[in-house]
Amino acid sequence: MDFSLFTRYNSKGIQDRQTDTLIGLAKGLIADGSINQAEVEFLLTWLIQNSSTTENPIIINLLDKVKDILEDGVVDQSEAQELFNILLKISGDKSEIGEICKSTNLPIDEPQPEINFPNNKFLLTGTFVFGTRKKCEERIKDLGGVISKNVTLDLNYLVIGQYVTDSWAHETFGRKIEKAMEYQSKGAPIVIVNEDHWDSEILKK
Repeated sequence: MDFSLFTRYNSKGIQDRQTDTLIGLAKGLIADGSINQAEVEFLLTWLIQNSSTTENPIIINLLDKVKDILEDGVVDQSEAQELFNILLKISGDKSEIGEICKSTNLPIDEPQPEINFPNNKFLLTGTFVFGTRKKCEERIKDLGGVISKNVTLDLNYLVIGQYVTDSWAHETFGRKIEKAMEYQSKGAPIVIVNEDHWDSEILKK
């Protein structure tokens, strides 16, 4: 018997079962329309228990996200909403579960340019694999960038998180993308980049 083949298929079976379980868990956690500290801590425990037996990118990425949220021991409102949105996507269309990164199909600038951080204004939209919104913004500030809260004519970079899917136009954050595209069409020097490129540029600094 080819045990390597058996292991590979068995591993896939475990991964599929874990994904199905995570979908059910996500549905339960967001059933009341919100997520609280105790629920985030429960999710962390489940992810830790399951991450040791899988290479499932959904579980690994979500574990990193939840660890970031609980790093200071407190789940604030923005972090809770961010995690709620991720779980909402996971509990939705199962066919999209494995498609963690879809932002390459969004209206990003091609080719994606070098990103200059000092004194340039950045706006983040969507949800990031890099970490919480707070963590992403702090990294930009560390490199000399300025955080903007809205799309304005003097915005330099709109960064789209990797958890954004092709259905972005129907999401609340889609308004920021549409506004940036509108300003671009009027000649505003706004650059739209995805998280992958933004992250790679950070690593160069």
